[in-house]
Amino acid sequence: MDKKQITVGVIGLGYVGMPLVLQFCRHGSRVIGFDIDAAKTNAVNAGRSYIRHIAAADVKAARQKKLLEATTDFSRVKKCDAIIICVPTPLTRQREPDLRYIIKTGEQIGAHLQKGQLVVLESTTYPGTTDEELRPVLEKLSGLRAGCDFHLAFSPEREDPGNPKYKTVDIPKVAGGLTGPCAQAAKALYERAGIRVIPVSSSRAAEATKLLENIFRAVNIAMVNELKVVFEKMGIDIWEVIDAAKTKPFGYMPFYPGPGLGGHCIPIDPFYLTWKAREYGVTTRFIELAGEINTSMPQYVVSRLTEALSKNGKPLHGARVLLLGLAYKKNVDDTRESPSFVLWEMLAALGARISYHDPYVAAVPRTREHPRIAGQKSTPLTAATLRRQDAVLIVTDHSAVDYKCVAQHAPLIIDTRNACAAVPARLKKKIVKA
Repeated sequence: MDKKQITVGVIGLGYVGMPLVLQFCRHGSRVIGFDIDAAKTNAVNAGRSYIRHIAAADVKAARQKKLLEATTDFSRVKKCDAIIICVPTPLTRQREPDLRYIIKTGEQIGAHLQKGQLVVLESTTYPGTTDEELRPVLEKLSGLRAGCDFHLAFSPEREDPGNPKYKTVDIPKVAGGLTGPCAQAAKALYERAGIRVIPVSSSRAAEATKLLENIFRAVNIAMVNELKVVFEKMGIDIWEVIDAAKTKPFGYMPFYPGPGLGGHCIPIDPFYLTWKAREYGVTTRFIELAGEINTSMPQYVVSRLTEALSKNGKPLHGARVLLLGLAYKKNVDDTRESPSFVLWEMLAALGARISYHDPYVAAVPRTREHPRIAGQKSTPLTAATLRRQDAVLIVTDHSAVDYKCVAQHAPLIIDTRNACAAVPARLKKKIVKA
């Protein structure tokens, strides 16, 4: 890492990998981006961005400076001083950790691993993965020993896609290594990108740090989701209560309810620890209860929608329902684990006629869990479209949507995000919060 210029390999050019690629390029490091998807590598090499919040100009600038190239040829990892792994870590259908992407990437690296290289895993996972799962694969295929012939570390990704306040450079990196020198190498690597590094004692401590961060959010979101249901029965607006509570300058941090959890982190990561804890004979009751509450939210939303339609003299079966927002959070094009998919499937199974509008998702991407709705296209959000619906279900509160227009023309609105808070009072009679 003391070289004047280093070459960094980043494996996985998605929502985590691409911001990291560009951050290294900004600080003068050469980067080789690796991905199995040739469409992504071709786009990068053409100076294009396929992620909404990443400017094509940044990709083009890195290419013009001859600092960035992308490839599907993993043999080129041998040319890198450091290799950073940013691949998915989903759950199986049985809600157990699915490490196949980490293992496969480890095999691709191990076949070409060189002495002196640094390998850093960033994919969120349970404590022990770097040491117990990735390390044996790298050592077996390379014939090298971690901590002796090459460095091995874990540094959890902390990206928040679409958050304009916190870019990659603004978020400190936690880093833990297999050995002390491994940790020092990882620290030096990220400092080359201008990122502040927080060293911890081991890769396991670094793995546990990311889980703590996401479990903290999952538990607190579950709490406000539960309070939303309780307060609704009492005739109290949870959003008003949260706004009042957050005026306290200490001892409180606002979390907000919603139609269910989305994104690659909060719906998945806590269950990595739940699974691993069973190996030690420990039950993670808080995590499991939070998961039950959060996964029950789509059912609650459907019940509120059904009740509201009934009051309008319309059964859910046969009703036209427009889902407003397909992305898992506002102002991004990321649909991973979006509750919109779950709501779509549930409503369709009950006979509702579903369409959707999302300004950032032109067509439903193909997913393993929801293949039947793949390819359906976003409906233009016009006054005529809104008037044709029996209900509009706001799932994602994109800033680009004119909620006053929605409230003016839709006959019924189910608002799961408090997106219509600012619409005129005369229009709020048709809005039901869920």
